[in-house]
Amino acid sequence: GRPPKRHFWVVRRTELQVVEPFHDDLRVELETWASGIAPTAASRRYTLRGDRGGHVEAESLWIHLDRDLRPLRLDEGFLEIYGPSTEGRRASTRLTLPAPSAEPSREWPLRAVDVDRLGHVNNTAYWAPVEELWTGQLGGRLHAVLEYRRPIDLGERVRIAQDGDLMWLLVEGEVRSAARLARDLAETRTMGGRDDL
Repeated sequence: GRPPKRHFWVVRRTELQVVEPFHDDLRVELETWASGIAPTAASRRYTLRGDRGGHVEAESLWIHLDRDLRPLRLDEGFLEIYGPSTEGRRASTRLTLPAPSAEPSREWPLRAVDVDRLGHVNNTAYWAPVEELWTGQLGGRLHAVLEYRRPIDLGERVRIAQDGDLMWLLVEGEVRSAARLARDLAETRTMGGRDDL
């Protein structure tokens, strides 16, 4: 069989800016690069451009973990390959969204298909309640941030709290993720990397 993995990467934060929505675009080009590093983390930028004007900028912060899911320093091989594109920028692992300012108002049911290889709810599944709560607001220009605080496991009772442009997923009162949705790109943009907007 295959040897066990010696390390893992988990997403800590995802930031998404829809500069121009994709409507009639038939082809999309994707460019990605390492945009920052920290001792045990790295950020990655993504630019998506459509053939008819669609344009999305995104950045994700990844934490490097050992087999026991403890932070693991980036090795020289990683820094040699990905370090140059960061141009010396540091990836911030600091969480920026506030604590809940509202009581949970509804439940978010989990599905078996939402679980990843580590046995936790996959990071992409956290976007489902964001889309559900803010449906109708996701069609134009926007800025969204989703922070992953602690894993959610299948079988846990997840509740949603919302206050204006903020949303939290909680399990027994503990915040597992926080999200913010804004319409003003100029005031909320925090991504690092090559700035061509």
